[in-house]
Amino acid sequence: MTQYRLDDGDSLFFEHRPPDADSGITFVFFNALTGEAGNWEPAITPALRDAGHGSLTWNFRGQKDSSFSNPAAISASQIVADARALLAALAPPRPLFVGLSIGGLFAAQAYLSGAACDGMLLINTLRTPGPRLDWTNRAVHRMALTGGGRMIQDFMLPHITGTVWQAANAGNFLQDPPYAPLDPDEPTARLLAAGIDADWDLAWERLNVPVTVLSGLCDRVFHNTTDVAELTARLPDAASVAIADVGHLVTMERPEAVVEACLALVERLR
Repeated sequence: MTQYRLDDGDSLFFEHRPPDADSGITFVFFNALTGEAGNWEPAITPALRDAGHGSLTWNFRGQKDSSFSNPAAISASQIVADARALLAALAPPRPLFVGLSIGGLFAAQAYLSGAACDGMLLINTLRTPGPRLDWTNRAVHRMALTGGGRMIQDFMLPHITGTVWQAANAGNFLQDPPYAPLDPDEPTARLLAAGIDADWDLAWERLNVPVTVLSGLCDRVFHNTTDVAELTARLPDAASVAIADVGHLVTMERPEAVVEACLALVERLR
């Protein structure tokens, strides 16, 4: 298990594999808040490495195998600072950021605060700040404190996935035993609280690298077609990919689409 030791003594789990050739790039993956590095396996990172590219997957403080000594260290701003520290230490060649959900926001913030990258793939990231987003983020956090991750999954998944995935997986949910609340200082609860405080008022116009916006249209919670179109139009060099029959977690429902979008973005860079 590879660990990067932070200045305050905490550590980040990561796996880094450089590209095979000088022409390859390094895909740097930014998780969703309730995700982890393993979510990019086994279908995404191996396919990109087979194409000669490198990969860097890592976990935020509080995610699997990344330590935290103080719950207050789990915050949106700290995630971005930790990303910059890890990237500076590893110096992956030709980094291309791939962010899922709020992970895309953290990737963009890392770039705007000085982290170098050649391009970005933002997967179901773009959203407009306002009362609805704030209400949603707070409600998800309250669900965690009331019934834990299982309550969040049971309620949210029908609204953020496509029907094909639902038909294949519905039997795995709405199961006993009863829900169990999370302590507010438990890592998942702290990560969801960090999502409440994230700053979505981003200067998208300053992302001066090629960006691909990948949207799953069955995401009925976070995706708003008008908002995504308006924010995409603010990007200096943007391409859009929309998939009709998947939702928020494209990495889970259609990992091959993520691979295709990554490789297409590499071709744009060339």
